[in-house]
Amino acid sequence: MDYKDLANLIFPDAKDISYYEEKYPRRNLKEGAVVTRYAPSPTGVMHVGGLYQGLIAKKIVEQTEGVFFLRIEDTDQKREIENGVMEIVNSLKQFGLEADEGMISDNEEKGDYGPYKQSQRKEIYQSYAKYLIEQGKAYPCFCTPEDVEAIRSKQEAAKIRPGYYGVWAKCRNNTVEEMAEKIKEGKNYIIRFKSPGREDKKIKHKDVIKGNVEFPENDQDIVIIKADGLPTYHFAHAIDDHLMGTTHVIRGDEWLSSVPLHLQLFHELGFKAPKYAHIAPIMKNDNGNKRKLSKRKDPEAAVSYYEEMGIPAEAVNEYLLNIANSNFENWRRANKDKDISEFELQLNKMSVSGALFDMVKLLDVGKTVISKFTAEKVYEETLDWAKRHDEELVKMLSDKEYSLKVFGIERGNKKPRKDISKWSDVKENIEYMYDEQFYSKEQSYEYQVINEKEDIEKILNLYIEKYYDENDEKQEWFDKIKELAGEMGYAKEVKEFKANPEMYKAHVGDVSTVLRVALTARTNTPDMYEIMQVIGKERMAKRFEKAIKEMRH
Repeated sequence: MDYKDLANLIFPDAKDISYYEEKYPRRNLKEGAVVTRYAPSPTGVMHVGGLYQGLIAKKIVEQTEGVFFLRIEDTDQKREIENGVMEIVNSLKQFGLEADEGMISDNEEKGDYGPYKQSQRKEIYQSYAKYLIEQGKAYPCFCTPEDVEAIRSKQEAAKIRPGYYGVWAKCRNNTVEEMAEKIKEGKNYIIRFKSPGREDKKIKHKDVIKGNVEFPENDQDIVIIKADGLPTYHFAHAIDDHLMGTTHVIRGDEWLSSVPLHLQLFHELGFKAPKYAHIAPIMKNDNGNKRKLSKRKDPEAAVSYYEEMGIPAEAVNEYLLNIANSNFENWRRANKDKDISEFELQLNKMSVSGALFDMVKLLDVGKTVISKFTAEKVYEETLDWAKRHDEELVKMLSDKEYSLKVFGIERGNKKPRKDISKWSDVKENIEYMYDEQFYSKEQSYEYQVINEKEDIEKILNLYIEKYYDENDEKQEWFDKIKELAGEMGYAKEVKEFKANPEMYKAHVGDVSTVLRVALTARTNTPDMYEIMQVIGKERMAKRFEKAIKEMRH
């Protein structure tokens, strides 16, 4: 009996690997085109680190006119959650990172290199496992979990490296006859890879991000096919990346230590290995110490957090590129209005030690991104978010025409307003523009410099009766506030006041503050001329009456 007979005994129905080599031909792409994948497990909440990887993979593919595909690594079915795939698909879609091929829902896919779910590729893996057994490069292992545990205990007691290798690999040197005998007896087994490596030898490898790295060779006889007939991640990914034509594996650097094993698997299977690019994790500053962003401790680690807060996907993508390449910031300064698709991301310029994630900076990016949106886009996005999270805001926005005027204040000009960093900020930012909200809340009026009741009342009454005209252009409007200041005995110009402070009790800016506070119950708002234009004279007069009434109490 030889290895071929043993392979046939274990996998009698497995096809020859030539079948799959023909079925999945080499991709016909232009030179330099990158083929890469986002390959998560459907095990729960998507981590922002996963989004970061997906963004980088998609970006590199777009820059080289390559292919970005979504493969689901679901061979560990105990950890899988319901609708896990859909959550991944939707998260990628939400951030504009749709895959060119791969899963598009829990059960549907597109592309010629599928199935894109590992659990549906069982027979493919078994063909390649059979091929390795035929070559004497893999073997059935009959050790029970208890046997493996006993080996580990002995190794720990003797303070030697744990694992199934060398003299510790009990089933490695069984003869073909012994193996066949045990199978025929109905003994349970798994399939292990027979590693040709030696721990005292080194491998040198050039990682696209990390540069030159050196490791001991892999000498572990890892499991490649588990008792349920499904492969382990290590084995499955090598076959999938080969058949799907992956040129670059872009993944988290927790996989860096697996490189010797993965390169060895590619080599022993007779495949050309892809290039590896290991991304450092996103870090967080925790009281001066850097640590990994954690799902347990940090709400911002979950991708769903950005949707809940209403941080636009554009802002998140922009910020992630910012932490991916240090030259992004200068590029953005020089190209204020360009789309991020025009920025060229370079893998070899990525941080080796892990970029810091700064929520304050992200919200700052949010302000800039939203400031460039049209009033229509701000309205649509806010309404869309409010429908999921804030019914009161939906009601507020029911008059679209009026809301567009509100969102249009200080928008579309050279220096647009930057007071909104996320959709959950909007309500608080604009509610004073809506009478129902304005009158239902108790307002506190802080007039600052001018605080004599008679003066305030006089300013408000004079302004409505004599000075405000809805048809005035902005300069004319402001000149009239100056005249009002003069009539009240205040300085018409701020510089005049500063030159002779003892001559005046206040200046034109203080008069503006009185008008602003009475109109909005706020000391800080966008452009007051535009606010008055939207609110109109009649509503303004009513608000001034309310302010006077409150003051008399």
